[in-house]
Amino acid sequence: MQKTTNFSEWMIGFIILIPFFYLASIYNSLPEIVPIHFDLHGTPNGFGERSTLILTTSLLGLVAAGCYLLIKNLPKIDPKKTAGQSPELYKKLAWALVIFMSALNLIIVFSAANKSINITKLMLPMIGILFSFLGYYMRDMQPSYFVGIRTPWTLENDDNWRETHKLASKIWVPGGVIVTVATLVLPETIAFICFITTIIIISIIPIGYSYLYFKKHQQ
Repeated sequence: MQKTTNFSEWMIGFIILIPFFYLASIYNSLPEIVPIHFDLHGTPNGFGERSTLILTTSLLGLVAAGCYLLIKNLPKIDPKKTAGQSPELYKKLAWALVIFMSALNLIIVFSAANKSINITKLMLPMIGILFSFLGYYMRDMQPSYFVGIRTPWTLENDDNWRETHKLASKIWVPGGVIVTVATLVLPETIAFICFITTIIIISIIPIGYSYLYFKKHQQ
């Protein structure tokens, strides 16, 4: 078990470092001034020295490592019954977030090196995939102050938490698929509107449901 854990953590570290390896391999070929900010259409609208990429990559790498350490140690710091949470679920969530952050890091470096690439066409489908992944495991999440739909009503009542997350699972999975497909095939403006609309809908519905469940069962 210890060997498996060590291998897993080495792999996490390697995934976090991939964007650094990629940046190092192309750094000398980059122009002195590179795009560092993009508008909603993925068009560069801000530029800076290429050394800025080192800082950006480092910050995102630290965020990825921080997310992994936080989720890994949740049972030690979350007083909301996390002892009943499956360690395997925490592991899957940690891996998903690390892969997502590292992929985002790679996309930023890649877009800086390839100005013709539309960064939103790479980022938005990836966000949709993440929502579907989280939605699939939402049904198995136990009450927690750090993970899940954390409203006052779900945190107060375990039944409310369970039913809210069952609903969230049912809408986040197809919602993420819709976001992924729409942002890949639709024109930029329509795709972005679809992205924002879908994310708002699948976020608001579970929150509203948890309140309605509370009102229905408060007596």
